[in-house]
Amino acid sequence: MKVILKQDIKGVGKKDQVINAADGYAKNYLFPRNMAVPADSGNMNNLKAKQDSESFRKAEDKKASEALAEKMKNITLKFQVKAGENGRLFGAITAKEIAETLKKDFDIVVDKKKIMLADSIKVAGTQTVEIKLNEGVVAKLIVMVTEK
Repeated sequence: MKVILKQDIKGVGKKDQVINAADGYAKNYLFPRNMAVPADSGNMNNLKAKQDSESFRKAEDKKASEALAEKMKNITLKFQVKAGENGRLFGAITAKEIAETLKKDFDIVVDKKKIMLADSIKVAGTQTVEIKLNEGVVAKLIVMVTEK
């Protein structure tokens, strides 16, 4: 019997996947627990519409991310911090500070987890920082750290 899964089931399949399940398994386990629905024409049409709207939404998100990446290409963030000898900073510039400065100065909201910093910036100078905006879309911006 063909069924459409309503949630991920370990060893069986992922959500919104159409699988072949044994009749007894589907009728006695999947359907009563609301884990699956029969793969009839109405449910298949609903699944197709859901998948189409999801792909449209992903395409729109990717377009918006690409536009934001283009905008961020020209941005230079400037930080003035105290530094000791050899340009080493007292403290460090973190992904959180970069995200806060982007929001405050340019009104761009970016999750700090998406800022690709191997380690905090601990020396004065100019660095290029990558921000993963969306799947396949990476923005680059310049972070300039100067001494006070």
